[in-house]
Amino acid sequence: MDRSWRGRPGSRCPLASLPFPRLGARGLPPLLAFLGLLGLWGCSEGKTEAPRTPPPVPVSVARVAQKTIPIQLASIGNVEAYSTVSIKARVGGELVQVLFKEGQDVNKGDLLFRIDPRPYEAALAEAKARLAKDLALAKKAEEDARRYSSLIQKQVVSQEQYDQVRANLASLEAAVKADEAAVESARLQLSYCSIHAPMSGRTGSLLVHPGNLIKANDDNKSMVVIRQVQPIYVAFSVPEHYMAEIKRHWALGTLKVMARPRDGNASPLEGELTFMDNSVDMATGTILLKATFSNQDKSLWPGQFVDVALLLTFQSGASVVPSQAVQTGQKGPYVFLVRQDLTVEQRAVEVGRTVDGETVIEKGLEPGDLVVTDGQLRLFTGARVEIKGGEKAQGPAS
Repeated sequence: MDRSWRGRPGSRCPLASLPFPRLGARGLPPLLAFLGLLGLWGCSEGKTEAPRTPPPVPVSVARVAQKTIPIQLASIGNVEAYSTVSIKARVGGELVQVLFKEGQDVNKGDLLFRIDPRPYEAALAEAKARLAKDLALAKKAEEDARRYSSLIQKQVVSQEQYDQVRANLASLEAAVKADEAAVESARLQLSYCSIHAPMSGRTGSLLVHPGNLIKANDDNKSMVVIRQVQPIYVAFSVPEHYMAEIKRHWALGTLKVMARPRDGNASPLEGELTFMDNSVDMATGTILLKATFSNQDKSLWPGQFVDVALLLTFQSGASVVPSQAVQTGQKGPYVFLVRQDLTVEQRAVEVGRTVDGETVIEKGLEPGDLVVTDGQLRLFTGARVEIKGGEKAQGPAS
């Protein structure tokens, strides 16, 4: 059989000219049936199908923008009270009255507690009586000294008697001064029965209740803790290798610090850097910083964790793309660049800092270039894309 027909398009199958006998209802003999199938397979082998073009991949895109971006250091901070005072009693006695509620804002000088004053009122009265007694004796001794002074000149009394009178007067004058000091001390102890707020702030939990016996200057127990929340501190740490850069920018002026509560809903609050610790933490290699916030709306609360950004300066003319456009491969970061014919190219890039969901592109892209931000999983160099939203692939924007 001639096999030269294979592979030539349009050639006629030789089996088509072979004479086949007419058969009845019983069908073809087995050998002829096999040869017929073999011929049909050989005839169909010369047919070829055109390759199918894959459909375009739907993607989301964004253009490379040129912006002025802040150069800042990000960290996690902890809110601290501007000042904290633990209220303790200076005198002992029964607590008879509490004049505030737990968690209440108080002003400097507000009356907070009152301790039973009766024992101290009695002590003050006793001190005043002792002072009055010694004042009367001192007055009598002064009159005696004046009288003996004239008698000694007339040599009616001896010098020894005169000296005794003078010594008695000096002793009583000293006793009067001691009594005056005792009166002031008793009056001061009585004033300690009324405990006032030493500063404005917010009270915490009430640790003692009326009826309890209070111990003076108890180191183990406070009556209440007051924390000042206006203004307020935010403490955070940055790696020590940024310390020289922070000092350089701080010397030029005030450094702003932005703090955002971690609930994700509140807008960032603006404060200023006011403190740098005098040593680096050797365990972590970081330096402690503190920023002061006015906290007028009391959105910052002691003990709260916040996201902190220390603003150093600004970089103008930076090329930025959405951070989701940047992919990471074996050779480093790259993006998919959309060409004018709606095909993509895998372009290696050099990236800089990331700010608010945007990444700075140091090398590899120009302002106006179109990059893929979503749908990169099915892409490769040369793949066709369909831009969601119908945006046209245009050249770089001027």
